[in-house]
Amino acid sequence: MGKSEIEKSKSHILIEILEYIPNSAVSKTILQKTTGNISVLAIDTGETLPEKTSPFDTFLQIIEGDAEVIIEDSSTILRMGEAIIVPAHTSNLIKANKRFKMISTQIKSGYEGINL
Repeated sequence: MGKSEIEKSKSHILIEILEYIPNSAVSKTILQKTTGNISVLAIDTGETLPEKTSPFDTFLQIIEGDAEVIIEDSSTILRMGEAIIVPAHTSNLIKANKRFKMISTQIKSGYEGINL
């Protein structure tokens, strides 16, 4: 998993930022701030991201392939161009029945009254 952000003020083709790695899930940070982060992930067929619960809403957008997103035991198949918001404090996991790439955006709340 990469920690360095992509180059600013430069155009990027998001599906080309990461290549699939057999039997793996890889990610690249696009932007990381105190108030949230954006990452692109490439997940190979048959892989499942570990089940997790986040204290913040997470926006997932599929940019290539199809993904299965399971939120609180409710499964949704997302296809290229589709997106879903995973609500804060809900258990969720993401499965690659076929390989796919997605953008994950997490906006951290609690900063509304702070001048940043």
